[in-house]
Amino acid sequence: MPRFAANLSYLFTEVPFLERFAEAAHAGFRAVEFAFPYAYPLKDVAAAQREAGLEIALINAPPGDLEAGDRGLASLPGREHEFAAGIANALQYAKALGCRRLHVMAGVLPADADVGERERRLRIYLRSLRHACTEAAGPGITILIEPLNPRDTPGYLLTTQAEAHAIRSEVGAPNLAVQMDLYHAQIVEGDLTVKLRRWMPHIGHIQIAGVPDRGEPDAGEVNYAHIFRLLDELRYEGWVGCEYRPARGTTEGLAWFYRLLGR
Repeated sequence: MPRFAANLSYLFTEVPFLERFAEAAHAGFRAVEFAFPYAYPLKDVAAAQREAGLEIALINAPPGDLEAGDRGLASLPGREHEFAAGIANALQYAKALGCRRLHVMAGVLPADADVGERERRLRIYLRSLRHACTEAAGPGITILIEPLNPRDTPGYLLTTQAEAHAIRSEVGAPNLAVQMDLYHAQIVEGDLTVKLRRWMPHIGHIQIAGVPDRGEPDAGEVNYAHIFRLLDELRYEGWVGCEYRPARGTTEGLAWFYRLLGR
């Protein structure tokens, strides 16, 4: 059976962020992930982790100004220094928390971007990823990139698994891998079984949610029971991040998780 990490940006939001660690541990999770911990002092996040006895499976690098529409800085012209500072800050958090995976968001294209502008931003993206991988190599941290569906994140630079793996291959860093969120992948292209089989050696993290509503994974069009058996067959050893929006509260929606645990 796969190992599941609770995404604290989506689950246990009934309580403040630093209290979610204890809630996740009480619910039976052995690991958590979350997007952006940077609003909280590192010592407080580390204390919450330590007291709950949890592994940190994944964090995100700073995304820029979310309210202004930023969804990552790695491909944005003129913001290279801000990106580099964000990587330095993220690595400080990751090292202190014992987190071995850092998701670096690509950023969104302008609505009027033409082919030439996309190519320019891809070149910036490649340079940014090489920088991040170089900085992360010393502490043994893997940089992750993730395709997002255009329904939830219009204009995002990466939308398909093939695009992400082409970028991974071109960067050529051994500590660069693809974060495969099966919710996004199903919306954009489907064919999840074939893609998991094809790309598994280069998948650094997996996330799940029900499709199309991003609710619990036991509802919707994806047969996660099949997916979990496949991950066992493929000997996937990483965490599966539970990045979904509970329909009626986190604890009420964990029946799927307790069935797998035999509780």
